[in-house]
Amino acid sequence: MVTTEVSQLSGECNTWRNSLRTRRESIQTLRKQLQEVAGRQTNKEILQEIEHLHNQFHIQLINIHDLKQLIKTHDRRISLEKAPSNGNISEPVLAEHEELFDQYESLEHTLEDLQDEFRHFMQRAN
Repeated sequence: MVTTEVSQLSGECNTWRNSLRTRRESIQTLRKQLQEVAGRQTNKEILQEIEHLHNQFHIQLINIHDLKQLIKTHDRRISLEKAPSNGNISEPVLAEHEELFDQYESLEHTLEDLQDEFRHFMQRAN
């Protein structure tokens, strides 16, 4: 792998982390909206849905944090490996990059589903 590809891998890591930061902010906003709705509800079924969504937001915020940390560590590994190997990246690091991309895409899909679930809930709760 050539140096420009190293830059590309590092750039992808930065893009993923920035996207996850945006997702984290979005989830925090949705959680605040959920808390506002919770204060007005007395319906037991709605309250159960609120608890479920609150738990999902919490879990996904942890997942976002954990994946961001894995990506950050991976990006450091790319940088450290670049210098002594004349810009070549080892197969294990490339495989790790692909695995992180798969995890990133999976989390993105999960977060989209959660946002859709929240939108549908808000339509029923209002």
